[in-house]
Amino acid sequence: EAVTAFGCLVSDMWLGEFACVSPEGFHSALGKRYPTFSKRTQQDAQEFLICVLNELHEALKKVTAQLKRKCVTDAHASRGSMSETPTIITELFEGQLSYDITCLECKSSTHRPESFTVLSLPIPSKSACSLRDCLECFFQQDTLTWNNQIHCSWCGTKQDAAVKATITKAPQIIIFHLKRFEWQGKQKRKLSTDIWYPLSDLDLSPYSAEERRRCKDAEYSLCAVVNHSGFLDDGHYTAFCKHSVSTNWYSFDDAQISKLSDSSVQANTAYLLFY
Repeated sequence: EAVTAFGCLVSDMWLGEFACVSPEGFHSALGKRYPTFSKRTQQDAQEFLICVLNELHEALKKVTAQLKRKCVTDAHASRGSMSETPTIITELFEGQLSYDITCLECKSSTHRPESFTVLSLPIPSKSACSLRDCLECFFQQDTLTWNNQIHCSWCGTKQDAAVKATITKAPQIIIFHLKRFEWQGKQKRKLSTDIWYPLSDLDLSPYSAEERRRCKDAEYSLCAVVNHSGFLDDGHYTAFCKHSVSTNWYSFDDAQISKLSDSSVQANTAYLLFY
């Protein structure tokens, strides 16, 4: 139901018959699966986005698996492989990280792969920084000590370890979540840091595995921004989106849609970045 509603929403947006389109039907259908988002209270756009991507992927995966079963003639084909059926969601948004974990005692290393659709980036400054600063902070080497120690199979005991993430598979569309909400003691607060992010030529090769560093297809252009203004429990979401045909930028603020200059795309309210 949610996928059908999403299809109708996309059709309504691109047909151009209305001055603005409300996603009411899609919101209602998704709310049945995720009741949290059916409430008229402040919710997190990043959590909502992950639920949307997951819901679309799971539904499309089932349909794709059913179609494949009809085409399979090999009696020994494994039905278990259907659970890993790729969809348009995984093809566009899914990337792969590798966490390299090195025991600081015996220097043995292990590699732990992890899929992602959204990268949540820490914000290293309270006043101003760049997206590159956030990426450097995320991909820098970290040390696991005390309660975070690893159990080293070579040493046979818990040991301190160094861990570093690299991108082994970059998605076609990469989504960055800027972690503007943080805990300070028992209080949660919002960081209003002014973060500079490029509109084009974002190079991810410094954070990629060696074989990808030699590739020139790791550069990205910004295509959308989700903004959050206000506070934790009393905020407002807007979006900036780049038209894929005309390449013009537009601002979406509820029913108000207006053309945007390239220079205005840079805002200190950015919360989600789509490249």
